[in-house]
Amino acid sequence: MKSYELYIDGCWTKSCSNNFFQTENPYTGEVWAKISRGNSDDIDKAVRAARSAFEGIWSEVKATERGKLLTKLASLVERDAKKLGEIEVRDNGKLIAEMGGQTKYLAEWYRYYGGLADKIEGSVIPSDKPGIFNFTKYEPLGVVGMITPWNSPLLLLAWKLAPALAAGNTAVIKPSEFTSASTLEFMKLIEEAGFPKGVVNTVTGFGIEVGAPLVDHPEVDKIAFTGSDISGQKIYEAAARKIMPVTLELGGKSPNIVFEDADFEASVMGAISGIFAATGQTCIAGSRLLVQKSIHDKFVNRLVEVAKDANIGDPMSLETHVGPVTTRPQYEKIMEYINIAISEKATCVLGGKAYKGPGARGNQFVEPTIFTGVNNQMRIAQEEVFGPILSVIPFNDEEEAIKIGNDIDFGLAAGVWTNDIGRALRMSEKLRAGTIWINTYRAVSYTSPFGGYKRSGEGRESGKEAIKEFLQVKSVWIAQETTTANPFIMR
Repeated sequence: MKSYELYIDGCWTKSCSNNFFQTENPYTGEVWAKISRGNSDDIDKAVRAARSAFEGIWSEVKATERGKLLTKLASLVERDAKKLGEIEVRDNGKLIAEMGGQTKYLAEWYRYYGGLADKIEGSVIPSDKPGIFNFTKYEPLGVVGMITPWNSPLLLLAWKLAPALAAGNTAVIKPSEFTSASTLEFMKLIEEAGFPKGVVNTVTGFGIEVGAPLVDHPEVDKIAFTGSDISGQKIYEAAARKIMPVTLELGGKSPNIVFEDADFEASVMGAISGIFAATGQTCIAGSRLLVQKSIHDKFVNRLVEVAKDANIGDPMSLETHVGPVTTRPQYEKIMEYINIAISEKATCVLGGKAYKGPGARGNQFVEPTIFTGVNNQMRIAQEEVFGPILSVIPFNDEEEAIKIGNDIDFGLAAGVWTNDIGRALRMSEKLRAGTIWINTYRAVSYTSPFGGYKRSGEGRESGKEAIKEFLQVKSVWIAQETTTANPFIMR
């Protein structure tokens, strides 16, 4: 059995408790590794190491050199992408067809921010004060705590770590206790790339034992978190007590809106991708499918026809379309929501139960499930399920689609399917979400900012804007001549 230790100050080290916890393969149910169970003492060691590196050796590394380290790291990630992808599949049960490509693609975040590192510039301000030279400069925040989820551990870490390091910060990472292995394997690449000791640290363990002490630590200057809106709220509240900035990428209940003039087959496939890819375990899942009434029945029939033929089973097979639910608690939550939908009188037209058929191992498979007869006030339409459960909601016209689409506490993403460019633009303006996809779905890039409105989060990840989430601006005033002006009044 594989055994993993903590990575602190450039060294692999036992946890202070010397305890471990097990990590399971969600497909087989087999324990395949044991992970060090960190605690607040380990967090303190990691934060102090990160602080020492920030104030010491890392502060002496110029932006260009930081960029070179990041681009070297990108090459190492590409080299080991297959290995990293296989570890993630073993840990979270997502498809190798997706995770293999994803682990290779995440190298681009490190390459992009490596290139951006020495291109962050301040400004010379034309001052209205005589004899004054005024300029601004951007400076790193300090020690950044990063808390990542179980669904895409390395990709969502890259969204945080790449811009943070490019900006000159140091990091303490707390991965999900369900999927820690890939992050620990990634630390080997951090070491190989040549990052100085203490710049990047990882402490594994549980939320109350590791996550909370990380957020509360007085030497942590920012938290970057991806997870549920409830957990995000708690982090936001804790950060407020410290007056500490946060980046929060939280949940969603995204509307995927299909108009009658859309390319029919493309929009069907877009609806399938929006909810059943990754077994629905994505924050951007198009879990509310809004279909114009004139095509509703025809659309649902085709949707069912396609979804029922999905191959369910081994996530390591390239032939599989739907894998297991990653964790047992999440599986139970999904099954509970199926019961909730039935109690709300929604009509189940596909699935609606655990999958026990060919290809199933373990006990964490859920059939792709489609509910019709859903109105937007039902819990199944308002609450994030994070599983392969689709709610189909009919609408009459553009105005009603916008009303239903925005009638939610979340605002992470939305999809619009139409061949009317005017409608596409109007919908993109009126839908309150951080990402709007037109005639596509589930597309992300290192070049484009990502984040949510409302309870879907705070701040942006990816794109050039993201690096400023890890910087603070300083205004410098230089008097060209000394003065004996009245010292008791503002100049």
